[in-house]
Amino acid sequence: MTQPANPTVPAQRNAANPPTNTAPDPLSLVRVEVDAVNEHAGDDPIKIGIVSPMSRPGDAMAGVLVSRGARLGAEYLREHGGVLGGRNVRLIAYNDMATATEDGFAKSAVAQMAKLAFVDDVIAALGQWHLRTTDPVANLCEAVGLPMFVENGHSTVTRGRRSIFRTYFSIADRAPLMMDCLKGTGARRVAILAADTVFGQTMANTLQQEGEARGLEFLRIDFEQEVVVDWRDDLRRIKEWQPDVFINGGLNVIAGGGPVGNSYHILQQAIEVGLLPGVAMMVTFGFPMRSLDYWRMAGEPGNGVMWPATKFRPSWPEMTAIGRWFTERFTERYGFAPPDTCLSAFTDVTIIGQALDHAGTYSRAALLDALEEAEFDTWRGPLRFERGQHHNPPELVIMQYQTPNQTFDEAAIIHPPSLADSKYLPPNVTVESA
Repeated sequence: MTQPANPTVPAQRNAANPPTNTAPDPLSLVRVEVDAVNEHAGDDPIKIGIVSPMSRPGDAMAGVLVSRGARLGAEYLREHGGVLGGRNVRLIAYNDMATATEDGFAKSAVAQMAKLAFVDDVIAALGQWHLRTTDPVANLCEAVGLPMFVENGHSTVTRGRRSIFRTYFSIADRAPLMMDCLKGTGARRVAILAADTVFGQTMANTLQQEGEARGLEFLRIDFEQEVVVDWRDDLRRIKEWQPDVFINGGLNVIAGGGPVGNSYHILQQAIEVGLLPGVAMMVTFGFPMRSLDYWRMAGEPGNGVMWPATKFRPSWPEMTAIGRWFTERFTERYGFAPPDTCLSAFTDVTIIGQALDHAGTYSRAALLDALEEAEFDTWRGPLRFERGQHHNPPELVIMQYQTPNQTFDEAAIIHPPSLADSKYLPPNVTVESA
């Protein structure tokens, strides 16, 4: 049977003892990327804005990932002739969490985007990450005709808006694929532990709807994102229910701050109570792709994790020249393979540059026209946006780590069958023992 979203056994609250934050300051990391671009911007730059979370209470590393992708996009344009006859990109980046503690996420993000639109007069913007900020920020951009590219999974943000574009995938894109994959493994009982954010609830609702349509049975427990740091009782309850699959619906934000998201703390506590590695685990976004962090936090019991991902990795032979340039430059600079969120920001900046060349002039109106008229060179081949259809996602796959300490480039693709290179491996099975 389906359990209520508000469980009778609540997640434990321990906000008085939050994890210690020892991570590098994300704002400083963003500034490194932005300054590196602006050093070469010149006197008449192409001004592109970034509004993304760069501090708590948001997903503070999101802005770092976006700024790294945007930096490489600016470098690619500069090294390939510039834009509109040789002009280079200038990045103007604002932390959309600047006043979030006092004013809330949405008001803070809109204020930062307003600065880009009215004071800095950028030609386009990117970087929206949290679903709870995306709609109000998109409304502002639509009202002033500012082209904006979205980096998150909001399912409807591009609908009915001419100024909003996305090259990333939405919740509506990934949820059916995830449930088809679980159905294909023979799973019947699925437990979800979900954060009460907009993303967490929308993701859980969509997964449950898609799963129940496929005959799957659900136990669902929601938790308060801002205060909960102890999920052991809920994980024990899930273990007693004996699911075939556990969906870890944690995020990259955690009560009280901290260097890692609650997705990892849920994982570690699931291991502690014995839920893992005996039950298959799927997560709702691609944080395992940062493989060094994943294996450091999860250890060997984290083997077998499944996640939805863009059909992208450095070794794929179908990568285009621009994708190969990005992958090699990113890996050389940062020492690891690029996450798809960096790839998305890179793609957005290079599309803006190509569209301006097509327009032949520097104006927001001309850029919007060009974005709907031209065809763009991207890592996955030619890409177009049609009027009324500004959501152009990549192909998606379900990936799985099947041997401890794999890199994401080595991870198996297990779904859909037409793209799979390996079969699903159940818990406690590795490639060596299969």
